[in-house]
Amino acid sequence: QVQLVESGGGLVQAGGSLRLSCAASGRTFSRYAMGWFRQAPGKEREFVAAISWSGGSTYDPNSVKGRFTISRDNAKNTVYLQMNSLKPEDTAVYYCAARGSDYMSSIPQRYDYWGQGTQVTVSS
Repeated sequence: QVQLVESGGGLVQAGGSLRLSCAASGRTFSRYAMGWFRQAPGKEREFVAAISWSGGSTYDPNSVKGRFTISRDNAKNTVYLQMNSLKPEDTAVYYCAARGSDYMSSIPQRYDYWGQGTQVTVSS
């Protein structure tokens, strides 16, 4: 089992920045690929970014590439999402997820564990 707890969400003006954190406990964190997803009201959960256990990363190219950066610190069992140049359309609940594999994925169903989510609200 892996327990995930997100933090760092909040209210920010458009153009601002936030850094989300996801602290993991349980099994060996460094062997899990990690992902960030988000879900806005009335919409499906969508992929934001993912990172392999060794630090390779990938992003949704249509919405966040160039503005968001995913990183991880295996010594601290934590994955981060640095979000810059935030837009009102980034408003959503952000979830981190862990996948029992070395390989990244943009598909939510391929992740085994999920956090409870943290709300990000961007005002215009």
